[in-house]
Amino acid sequence: MLKDITLGQFFPGNSILHRLDPRTKIISLFALIIAIFAAQGWTAYLLLTGVTTGLVLLSKVPPLIVLKSIKPLAWIILFTLLIHFVSHDGEVLAKVYVFKVTTEGIVYGLQISLRLVLLIVLSSLLTFTTSPLQLTDATEKLLSPLAKIGVPAHELAMMMTIAIRFVPTLLEETDKIIKAQKSRGLDFDSGGLIKRMRAMVPILVPLFLSSFRRADDLAMAMEARCYRGGEGRTHMKRLTLTRKDFCAAGVVVLICAVVVFATLKLSG
Repeated sequence: MLKDITLGQFFPGNSILHRLDPRTKIISLFALIIAIFAAQGWTAYLLLTGVTTGLVLLSKVPPLIVLKSIKPLAWIILFTLLIHFVSHDGEVLAKVYVFKVTTEGIVYGLQISLRLVLLIVLSSLLTFTTSPLQLTDATEKLLSPLAKIGVPAHELAMMMTIAIRFVPTLLEETDKIIKAQKSRGLDFDSGGLIKRMRAMVPILVPLFLSSFRRADDLAMAMEARCYRGGEGRTHMKRLTLTRKDFCAAGVVVLICAVVVFATLKLSG
């Protein structure tokens, strides 16, 4: 299960998405997220699904890796789907005890579940095609206007990127601890809820100790390199917007406009 969590992983490559400016990708992601939440009707959802599929193909990230990003949240998606099946009024298709499955509930449940899948895949594509250093620089640039009112843009960007970057490391560490404890005879799968919660203590304690140790090592390494935040910091590679970034932004604006038009047409 831990190996299926792909948040924070970066897949080096030379695809179109890899070559885009990270600021373009972040802004485009937020625009597409807004379009997903605003979408209504199957026309808009099918358009967004096609766009997401096209982006996966353009990224050249293996589709199986992209699908792995959905697996950890599959139970939440399934639960959302079932809740909507029985929580909407309409034409009753089946009745199970006191629950009524309606046509409207099935349609709405499928749309909400598809919305969650699109959100997960698009968010994963950002980290798959953007290195942690690029994410830090792009976030800092986007937050830089807030620095005029005292917001520490560089520090916030650094903290967010470090948190994302350490997710795979902590998952790998957790997997090692679980295997080590199982080899010592610890059982995680049998017994009641209380027993299973107690069995998690031998995992959580060394995991917390390892996390604090890694944080201390990182702090010492940054201090040894005379890290003093964003003050006076320069960049070896400066972020520059090119023609392909403006073209990509224009395509995203066009997609959002089509989604809004399809939604308004359905509402009207």
